[in-house]
Amino acid sequence: MASIKLAGVTRAFGPKRAVDNISLDVKDGEFLVLLGPSGCGKSTLLRMLAGLETLTDGEIHLNGSRVDLLPPSARDMAFVFQSYALYPHMTVRRNITFPLIMRHHRWWFHIPLIGHLAKRRIERQPDVAELVDRTARILALTPMMHQLPKTLSGGQRQRVALGRAMVRKPEVFLMDEPLSNLDAKLRTAMRAEIIKLHQQVGGTFVYVTHDQIEAMTMGTRIALMRDGVVQQLGTPRDIYADPVNTYVARFIGTPPMNLLTAELDGRGGVVAGGAVLGLPGPLASLQSADKAVVLGVRPAALAIRPAGEPGTLAGEVTLVEHIGAESLITMKLASTRTLHSEDGSAADEVIATSPGYSELSAGLQVGVAVDTTDAVLFHPGTGERLW
Repeated sequence: MASIKLAGVTRAFGPKRAVDNISLDVKDGEFLVLLGPSGCGKSTLLRMLAGLETLTDGEIHLNGSRVDLLPPSARDMAFVFQSYALYPHMTVRRNITFPLIMRHHRWWFHIPLIGHLAKRRIERQPDVAELVDRTARILALTPMMHQLPKTLSGGQRQRVALGRAMVRKPEVFLMDEPLSNLDAKLRTAMRAEIIKLHQQVGGTFVYVTHDQIEAMTMGTRIALMRDGVVQQLGTPRDIYADPVNTYVARFIGTPPMNLLTAELDGRGGVVAGGAVLGLPGPLASLQSADKAVVLGVRPAALAIRPAGEPGTLAGEVTLVEHIGAESLITMKLASTRTLHSEDGSAADEVIATSPGYSELSAGLQVGVAVDTTDAVLFHPGTGERLW
């Protein structure tokens, strides 16, 4: 296993900084997920780790030794690409074995007949064959070892790419959105396969994705990025429950956190939409020169009540989505504003989750009760968490 240390890592393309002064530590055996929208710099950061991109500034250390000046082949890191990057003319066995063949590469391997025989001999060496066969069994590839990539499904091709990385027994596995080309059902299955792989083979994993579900279910820690900067680094639970700013709050969670404009009432509560809502523990004693705040509550903290019920916010149901075990209720609030990130959400709307199949319908006037037990307060100007 290996530890990774990034110190002030920066990558600039002209005046634009794709990665801006990132410093973080990846522990031995950790599964770190680099999460963020397209263009946030997560893939560039991964490619710098692999040596496929040069650093404008900063240093990368592996097990205490600086590696950013070394070529990719000397870093002991295996890279799994989004596009699989398999050799179409090679069988599954040869694709998996290829990194082991290249360890013994000689110039005369390019001579057609001699090179073919030499590669075949390496492939049939007992230690090489045993390692490849064991890897194939782990990934359930044994029945297709003599097939070409074009005959495989997307999930099977991705397993071959994983197998090719595994046989190298690298210190670090780097994965750049390896599941983004798969359909939803296959993506779920492969997500479980990669989690099992991490548990079985160990090693340090750095995984890039824009899918927060992948990040929350796979990572031991998540680094959420925006515009080349890490916004928050922590466990999935920490980032979900304790977002450091409104960007993190809106990015993590399905549906995302609701952000309502409110004011501190000076008596341990907030006023939102004409309703006075109590605040828990430390939030109740929060003092601010400016009474204006942003109240963050998860959809599960909202409950639908009859219209006009005391202590509720007035709202109108605009959309009901049934997704099986629960329903998502979108409501437009009558007397408060809501904040949204760059996701195109309509203003003045909140989303609540309701168990089972909801009988509500669009146009219905309702009251919205807010449970503030796990609420978070943010500064309305900077978006930073107040406590």
